[in-house]
Amino acid sequence: MKFAPAYNPADFEADIYAAWEAAGKFLPKKDEARADGKKAKRYSIVMPPPNANGNLHIGHGLTVAVEDSLTRYNRLRGRRTWYVPGADHAGFETWVVYERELEKSGRSRFSMSRDEIYSEVWNFVQSKRGDMELQLRALGASCSWQDLTFTLDENVVRRTYKTFEQMWKDGLIYRGEKLVNYCTKHQTAFADIEVEYKDEKGVLYEI
Repeated sequence: MKFAPAYNPADFEADIYAAWEAAGKFLPKKDEARADGKKAKRYSIVMPPPNANGNLHIGHGLTVAVEDSLTRYNRLRGRRTWYVPGADHAGFETWVVYERELEKSGRSRFSMSRDEIYSEVWNFVQSKRGDMELQLRALGASCSWQDLTFTLDENVVRRTYKTFEQMWKDGLIYRGEKLVNYCTKHQTAFADIEVEYKDEKGVLYEI
């Protein structure tokens, strides 16, 4: 048997991860009594859902590494761990990325019907979600994949509507008149945090 001159983790990580997953190592175990008769404590953490519009970046890698380290540490302590993965449709950010793809192909959203746009953007998001999940697995994230949640899942959308309705009834959200950051190109309003200000020298005209 010939051994490689140096250890290459990439040759083994995928198989090891698959073996862990097949054995159910990432799933929250049932409450089992410990040797002292007490039930094991629980530890759960929800992954802030990455935007499903592109590849993961170094910030995602750092966040997942920290969360997964905490999850694995508590798992080693015998706790019932639950690391819940997710994906965010990202709304406007996803639309910007998709529109760039349209421009590269010489197409325009103005030449498409509403249903065509919705269908193509949905397929685009589903494709990026698949890529993102593969990247999370490559990072070794010990998530409970059977509980993967997407922000446009029916139960999530229903809960969001219900929450906003309740907030409206409680007077926590309300209609009002105020200045907003409106983009004439995308025909939508931006939050203040999404706007970058730039100082320019201009001319003031007066009559």
